[in-house]
Amino acid sequence: MQTSVNKPYSSIWMDLMGIPFTQGYIDAKGVRTRYLYSGAKDKPALFLLHGTGGHAEAYIRNLDAHSKHFATWAIDMIGCGMTDKPPVDLEIAVYVRHLCDVMDALGVETASISGESLGGWVAARFALDFPNRVDRLVLNTAGGAWSNPEVMQRVKSLSMAAVEDPSWERIRTRLEFLVHDKSKVSDDLVATRRAIYAQPGMVDAMRRALVLQEMDVRRHNLLTPDDWKKIRASTLVLWTSHDPTAPASEGEKISKLIPNAKFVVMEDCGHWPQYEDPQLFNRIHLDFLLGR
Repeated sequence: MQTSVNKPYSSIWMDLMGIPFTQGYIDAKGVRTRYLYSGAKDKPALFLLHGTGGHAEAYIRNLDAHSKHFATWAIDMIGCGMTDKPPVDLEIAVYVRHLCDVMDALGVETASISGESLGGWVAARFALDFPNRVDRLVLNTAGGAWSNPEVMQRVKSLSMAAVEDPSWERIRTRLEFLVHDKSKVSDDLVATRRAIYAQPGMVDAMRRALVLQEMDVRRHNLLTPDDWKKIRASTLVLWTSHDPTAPASEGEKISKLIPNAKFVVMEDCGHWPQYEDPQLFNRIHLDFLLGR
């Protein structure tokens, strides 16, 4: 794979250069959990949660800005990335329990939680189940409010194709689903996800993660309008102009249900605004988290 001389090379390592950070593993009630961490331990905690089939690198372009203000943890959720993949179907309660166990293992009582897509769905449910453990909440192109069979089938087909045959082309196609500007999918990002998807047992793990794309399972995991109304944490609902899973109007509906919610739309971005336009995302995100 060659990079055009007219296109600056983008790499995960370049995103991390100059940033004090740690990659490591913790035992979260028996689940070996991978994390990327940056910031000082005496600062307020912030957890960043990726989407379906994702991993901590979804937030690689956000660690630097946030670590100046927060003890910032981007984790591979249970069954994802390089974290353990136990033989259980990954419904929302499983992810919520895992996040709780991660926080307990780290000795973090309260934190701000920011999640993208599936991560936002998990974050919202966590805020309902453990309201005293959430400071501020960010729902970034979050799932959990609706079911679109076409989108669900697209996520299933792209994800399974990528793990069953983790070729360069199939991995790139899966990643390109996440962004509006396809040129933002770098070779380095493709190589990282390809290594993750080529792990032994990944096909079964992906099937277990995709149960939420099955209508009957999805429906009993969705948050109801009354659920959204019960969220008490100050919340930012962040959407984009070109999200492939739902129009911005769906995000606005969520924001109107949550009592203390702010709604923002980022233009010219898809499902990964934190990666596609990190400068704007970091400014919006930090202004909210810091109450500015």
